[in-house]
Amino acid sequence: LPWVGASDPRPRPERATAMKRPATPSREAPRGPSQRQLRAGELMRHALVDILRAQEITDPDLAGVSVTLTEVRMSPDLRHATVFVEPLGGGEQAKVVVKALNRHHKFLRGRLGHAIDMKFTPALKFLHDESFDEAARISALFADPRVAQDLRPVEPSGGWKDED
Repeated sequence: LPWVGASDPRPRPERATAMKRPATPSREAPRGPSQRQLRAGELMRHALVDILRAQEITDPDLAGVSVTLTEVRMSPDLRHATVFVEPLGGGEQAKVVVKALNRHHKFLRGRLGHAIDMKFTPALKFLHDESFDEAARISALFADPRVAQDLRPVEPSGGWKDED
């Protein structure tokens, strides 16, 4: 229209806001591991358990030691795996066992490549799972008499709030 120009008093929508897409949850950054990472991590954990159960590693630090694989966290590209382990007994033995497993990571990766059907066999890194130690620390805290007195339920006092 020729009479509509810069001095036109009618309001016009701003182009930047009119063309902008509303923020949707699918466009936000992921908040945790994807389903694919979780599934691959569980596949890896089960395969590693089978490999360690066969006791193919001849290392004096791992001889006769029962190791629990608590979790395997995969990188987003599935090329790196962090394996959290807890040896039976824990303590100082945990450091020795984790060090031994990290020494044999290439051997374990080779066996893992034959056991799983993935495009790439991830690089393995073993870490001691601190969650058991933390749970024991929290349990000891709750057992402390000073903390236990704060956890007991308070009985109604019979004050003015209770009169209904």
